[in-house]
Parts: sequence; C-alpha cells; structure tokens
Amino acid sequence: MAVSFLQIEGLTKSFGDLVLFENISLGINEGDRIGLIAKNGTGKSTLLSIIAGQEGKDEGSIVWKNDLKTDYLPQDPQFPEGVTVGEVCKEKGPELVRILTKLRITDMEQPVSQLSGGQRKRLALAHVLLDDPQFLILDEPTNHLDLEMVEWLEDYLNHRRMTLLMVTHDRYFLDRVCNRIVELDDRRLYTYKGNYAYYLEKRQERLNAQAAAVDHANNLLRKELDWMRRQPQARGHKSRSRIEAFYELEQRAKARHDLQQMRLTMRSSYIGSKIFNARGVCKAFGERVILNDFHYEFARYEKLGIVGPNGTGKSTFLKLLLGLEKPDKGHIDVGETVRFGYYSQDGLQFDDSKKVIDIVRDIADYVMLSDGTKMPATSFLQLFLFSPEKQYSYVYKLSGGEKRRLYLCTILMRSPNFLVLDEPTNDLDILTLNVLEQYLQDFGGCVIVVSHDRYFMDKVVDHLFVFHGNGEIQDYPGNYSDYREWRELKEAEAREAERNSSPDGKTEADGKSNARKPKTEKARKLSFKERREFETLETELPRLEAEKANLEEKMSSGTLSPDELQKAGSRMTALIDEIDTKEMRWLELSEFA
Repeated sequence: MAVSFLQIEGLTKSFGDLVLFENISLGINEGDRIGLIAKNGTGKSTLLSIIAGQEGKDEGSIVWKNDLKTDYLPQDPQFPEGVTVGEVCKEKGPELVRILTKLRITDMEQPVSQLSGGQRKRLALAHVLLDDPQFLILDEPTNHLDLEMVEWLEDYLNHRRMTLLMVTHDRYFLDRVCNRIVELDDRRLYTYKGNYAYYLEKRQERLNAQAAAVDHANNLLRKELDWMRRQPQARGHKSRSRIEAFYELEQRAKARHDLQQMRLTMRSSYIGSKIFNARGVCKAFGERVILNDFHYEFARYEKLGIVGPNGTGKSTFLKLLLGLEKPDKGHIDVGETVRFGYYSQDGLQFDDSKKVIDIVRDIADYVMLSDGTKMPATSFLQLFLFSPEKQYSYVYKLSGGEKRRLYLCTILMRSPNFLVLDEPTNDLDILTLNVLEQYLQDFGGCVIVVSHDRYFMDKVVDHLFVFHGNGEIQDYPGNYSDYREWRELKEAEAREAERNSSPDGKTEADGKSNARKPKTEKARKLSFKERREFETLETELPRLEAEKANLEEKMSSGTLSPDELQKAGSRMTALIDEIDTKEMRWLELSEFA
C-alpha cells in the first residue's frame, strides 16, 4: 500500500485581488516524482514555498508524514553572510567533492558572496542533494546548468529513491524524471499519472472535451440571449429561474480555454546574401582561450545552436559577433543589411514604474505581419500570453518569467532579420516556449541561439557549434539529440577500441562491471491468469476507445441538453481514467506476452 508523504486540502492563496489558487487539494505518496506546470505568474513558486513552510497560506491544511526528512531548493537561494563554499557543505560525507565537481564548484575556500547567481544556485543544489532527503522540493533545478550538468542531474535523480516535487520548464527533464505531472491552471490543479509525453496527450483530450462543452454552452447561450431580448419586462417575475440559468450559462460559455495554437508570422527586415564572415578570429582572457584562428561564413536563413559547458565562451562569441567585444586578432565582417535583435542574459532593464503596455508602445503602436497587415501592440502582447488585465499592470508586479517574456517582446517588435538569443529559455514557461519555438520556425531571417534547453534546440536549430573549451569548436550538422546520439556512439567505439587493445581484451572497468553483474534470469512468462487478463484487456481497450470517440462526437454536436452534457462530461472523465489504468496494465503484461 502506498505510503502518504504529504496531504494538501483546500489550499488558497491570494495577494490582494489576485487569487493564485483556490481550494486546491493534492496528495503525494512515497515514490511520486511530480512535475508542476503552469504559466508564469500563476503561483508555481508560491505554491512550492508554501508547501516548504517558507510562506503563509490564506486557507487550507498541509499535513506531512511524521519524521519525514525534507529539503527545498528555492528559485533564488540565500546564504548566511560571510560563509565559504566549504562551510555551506561541511560534514556532507564522501560524495561532497564528486557532486561539487560535477556542478563545477571546486574552490572550497571561496566566499559565497563572490559567486555568481548561477554558481550560488548550483551550490544550493549540491547542498540539498548531499542532504539525501526522503522528499525533495526543487524550484527550477536546471536553471544555470549546462547540458552536461542537466544530463548528470537526470541520471543522479533517477538512481535515488527520493520523492520529488519540482517546477522545471525543461521538457526532456520532465519526461525522463517525472512519473506524474500536475498542472496549475485557472486556479485549479489537474493531475496526470505519467511523464511529460503522456501529459501532453491526456491534456489535449481534456481540452477537447472542455471545448466541446463550451461550444454547446455557446449554442445554448445564443438561444437564451435571443429569448432574454424578446421577453417583456412584466413577465420577468414568472421566468426568474430561467433568467438565473441564463447567467450561469453565460459564465460557462466564458470558460473557453484561451490556448489556441497561434503562429506569429511577423515581418522581418530584408536581409541580403552577405550575413557575416569570420576570418582568423582569436580571443582569450589570460590563459582561457575562447577562439583560436576561427573561420566561418554564415549563410542566409541559417539557424545555428550553440552548446557546451559553462565557461567555454559561448556568450563571448555572441558579443564578438555583435561588436560588443573586440577580437585579439582577425576580424568579423557583418553584411550591410543585417539588423540584429539581441536577447542577452542581463538585458532586463525596465522602468518599474511603467505599465507593461507603455513599455511596448514606447517601441511601436503596431507590429507589421508578413502579409502586410498591422497588429496592434495589445494583440501582440496577447500572443505572448499577456492578458488585457496584465498589460495594464505595473512592471514591478511582474514575476521574473513575465519580465523575461516582456523583454523578448521588446526584441521581436523591432523587426530584426538576425536574432541572437543568449539563454532565451531561462524562466520562460512552457506555453511561452511553444510560442517562441513556432515564431523561430517561421522566422524569415537568421538565428543564433545559446540554450541548455535540449527540447527547444531540437525544434529550432538545423546545426550546432559545440564549444569544447580551449578554443575548440565543433560544427555538427544536426540538432542536439542527433549530436548526443553520435557522441554516445563515438564513446562506445572508443571503449571498444580500448578493450581490444588491452592484453586480456578487458579493461579494468569491465572487470568491475562483470563482478557486479547478476546471473542472467530466464525470461518470465505470463501465468494462465495473467494471460487471460491480457487477452481481456486487448478486447476491452478498443471498445472503451470507441465509446470515448462516440461520446466526444455527441458532446461536440450541440444537441445535448445541459443535464445530458453534464452526465456525458462525468462519463468522459471516468472513461479516460479507466482507459489510462487499463493501458498501463496492458503495457506491464505485454513485456512478457
């Protein structure tokens, strides 16, 4: 039986008139690995902070299992004044140096006050991992980690028995680490028992069912509105129940989920055939070499991704291209028609006393689209998920992610033809990432992007510069997943070559590995009872899927009464849960069928 670690009931939190979540409940059991997903500014970090006991709640209860060892990684960790790296992680056991090395923190005597924001976040991550808690709460653990660190953290968490509750926008990380996804949407929680790929599928089913219900409500609303307009006022007291029903129906019709897939096709400035040529470029800071006799001719409409460990010079390369840094030797010749749009890691400089809409209108009142039409600034902001109410909020009220989103809008509004994006995915929620990915896929210019978000890179770029450090740059013709697969193949070939070159045909590592390897077990077969269950599931699942498809058709037809629609919605929910359960059991049994 599952052991309950945490039970949340009726939790509510608001800031003045802004209600983040209302009467939400959530149970977390031992072994759950939960990813929390929501738009920026809707309360993800606040919810984690409340659960961790760092912030108060308005209403509700949070009940923990007795004697449970927990730890919490906040988005912006704080440390006592005057402490060193070693003092933060003292008495953490033999794993200390191994974990700090993986996170590239090596000077144990360095004062924490001298660390960058990214280094402080990595130090805090090391601290909570070394505590080895039973329940770990993580707020954006992959921010400020390079790709190698992210992949190491994935592997580390997958080999620990920790129960996890985390906020992250790294979709591959969610897919590979989590077994439950919880979405905070419209002040409510929706739970999906599976990884990120499973969540995408089931969330779409929920939205389709919801859209069908709203469409039906809209059809009824039109009829009711006509009736309301035609009824004599004198007859109002006789029709009060129907009038009240009309207003309930109106609220239901307004509940349409505003998540339609929009493709932002803005007009970019004309770009000629000459983009930039790099000839013999060298750049170093002391003994740290960034570029060494670098040559490259950038092509028109090229979409380049830059990856590599922190400190290898990725951001410096961008600054050299933009003329913000000067090369020690060589030159970069940029074409006359190139118009850069630069999104930097430290570019968030807004007047906090201004409103969001004023920030955008200071640039332009309209945005030109590719078809020659004009889009008002207010509509443009809505594409990047700024509601009309949020557009008239003051900048100082925005969350970190919302400020990043606003900064991105100010870059794109200037109609550049060459986008240079340095870690644009940090602090952006998944919905905003989807909008940005679609924009970049349709962008009629050039793109260079530095990012540790592997999912984002796979969708956007067509080749990579891999910075290996010490001036070594590899040009790889593919996306990040292609490169990772190629790298793993090369590493396997190197191990095989080393094995073949040793006298006994085995490396020392092989000997250790074989010593730990258990005896091969005979392949398990299904019992008679399991075989019957498997055959039954193969019959039941198509029947349930057919019922679901039939129900979806009825719900979207607009012919069901409100009572029938409510019953259909309840049946749809039960049906989806039943299909999920039976599919999971079918998958378990199919491994041995």
